[in-house]
Amino acid sequence: MKITIVTPAKKGSLSGNRATAVRWARILRNLGHRTPILTDYAGEASDALLAIHAWRSAGAISRFRADHPAKPVILCLGGTDIYRFQKSHPEDTRRSMELADAIVCLHDLVYRAVPVGMRDKLHVIRQSVKPMPRRQPPRKRSFDLIVVGHLRDEKDPMRAALAVRRLPADSKIRILHLGGAHDDGWAQEAEREMARNPRYHWRGEVPHWAVRRWMTRARAMVLSSRMEGGANVVSEAIAAGLPVLGSKIDGNVGLLGTEYPGYFPVEDDAALSALMLRTERDPAFLETLRRCCAAEAPKFSQEAELTAWRDLIDRISR
Repeated sequence: MKITIVTPAKKGSLSGNRATAVRWARILRNLGHRTPILTDYAGEASDALLAIHAWRSAGAISRFRADHPAKPVILCLGGTDIYRFQKSHPEDTRRSMELADAIVCLHDLVYRAVPVGMRDKLHVIRQSVKPMPRRQPPRKRSFDLIVVGHLRDEKDPMRAALAVRRLPADSKIRILHLGGAHDDGWAQEAEREMARNPRYHWRGEVPHWAVRRWMTRARAMVLSSRMEGGANVVSEAIAAGLPVLGSKIDGNVGLLGTEYPGYFPVEDDAALSALMLRTERDPAFLETLRRCCAAEAPKFSQEAELTAWRDLIDRISR
């Protein structure tokens, strides 16, 4: 089949939408399909459409459905679709969901946020990662926690910086933040924070290989997002044996499980600070986090993702 992938992110973008499109194109090619990636649909011949983002790809979905009423449409819901645009742009977002034959989501709890009538269309496909480099000995002079993500509002990106301000003077914790700023305002805020907070180090945009390397040396990763559709960095952290200190939102709980002990309330830097300190000073707790993440690892294997896509394509092709 020729399965056209539409994503709002342009070629060369480092956004999650583009990374998802490229990864899924590779998976579908491995299954024998042709997978051009476009930023919009303009009538190109295709056997099926895979649209990433309900609201931003709404026009492409509508045009494809009008041109090809009997051909399948697969929609991948982004985190902003699920937790923002259903409210701020409900007509276009839900229209895309209605037109889709299948809706792909990235974590187990998405069903709680979509209309009841759409739940039968949902298919959870967890994002896999390539094998991670072998873990390296951590630094001894500092207890490094990493934040991986762009500086933008949905990520609540400065929460870890605020949390480490609360730590006692004898703590060795420092934050290494890897990710570009969404705009100049965020960059300036990060620069100001570094000037007054010696525990916070913003590295800006770094290559993916460097992020993976940091994951093999850090003690844990902080994921403080206000909303997530199912962050790929969680898959990578699990594959790297890296514990996650995550905000208790559906996007994190739907990947790490309801019993995972490494959550803190959203936007609560006091609770995050206490969780960080426990991670540093309680080796048994840190080992528990590692074991919990390791138990989830098989769900994020490349074989599991490939099988999930094969099953979905077989279903919509009948």
